[in-house]
Amino acid sequence: MSLQTARKVLRTERDVLDRLAESLGEEFTRAVDHILGCDGRLVVTGMGKSGIVGHKISATLASTGTPSFFLHPAEALHGDLGMVRKEDVVLAISHSGETEELNKLAPFFRRMGIVLLAMTGDPRSTLAQAADVHLTVAVDKEACPLGVAPMASTTAQMALGDAIAASLIERRGFAIEDFARLHPGGKLGKKLMKVSELMRTGDACPTVPPDLPMKDVILTISEKKLGVGAVVQADGTLVGIITDGDMRRLLERHGVNLLAMEAASCCTKDPISIEAGTLAAEALRLLEGRKITSLVVTDDGGRLEGILHLHDLWGIQLI
Repeated sequence: MSLQTARKVLRTERDVLDRLAESLGEEFTRAVDHILGCDGRLVVTGMGKSGIVGHKISATLASTGTPSFFLHPAEALHGDLGMVRKEDVVLAISHSGETEELNKLAPFFRRMGIVLLAMTGDPRSTLAQAADVHLTVAVDKEACPLGVAPMASTTAQMALGDAIAASLIERRGFAIEDFARLHPGGKLGKKLMKVSELMRTGDACPTVPPDLPMKDVILTISEKKLGVGAVVQADGTLVGIITDGDMRRLLERHGVNLLAMEAASCCTKDPISIEAGTLAAEALRLLEGRKITSLVVTDDGGRLEGILHLHDLWGIQLI
């Protein structure tokens, strides 16, 4: 019985979203245009479950390039209206469109000349009629077995909010780099870090000149403790790399004669490299895919900018 009920709920909500997708038209485009052209913030407001959905919509927009905050309508009627500016756009959410607190706010927005977007299930409702743009999220029935708890209706509200956010992402040209800038913390922020933030540079980067004897190369690599050294010319151009594995194989082949050989004759030319602007997660995929522990970071001219080691990714718990 429980599984049957659960499947019925999900199918009901799926059908609601299918109908919502087909119903989108001019009003949706107008709403997005108003938000895009707004010189202030998108103020999202709603009571009860619609308010909870509004919190999520506002948070999604704020994290994807659209300045936004949630305004509780009851608190707004008792002083928080001072948070709203005439440059803002308001999105009011109410399934019935007859939420008292929202309808009391509508005249204030009108006097301020603020664009009011309404998301309701009834285009004939008071809130819908007061709005500059009305977005319909009507449902034939709620998914609740009793037919009263908002389920399908809040799903439709949430999905339409996501549709607005996605449209704004594309219209603004909001890129993954912008997303990374707004998400510096947590696991997501770490995955969006760039190689430039993690690579070893300067004195921490084991570099040696092409003519350095291997006995000194070994000392440099051991001192820096990365298991790799970059052979670079005086102008910073990368010649190649020498790894711990390379040294073991060279020692087996040349014996003690290796110590007198020069770095340029022992290094691996054209090693796998990466750009400083690459995301850390992409660098990790490259390291794991090639089964290596280090990547040289070079610019467009082939000059060394740093070295990224697998330990650098372990340090931020990316893996």
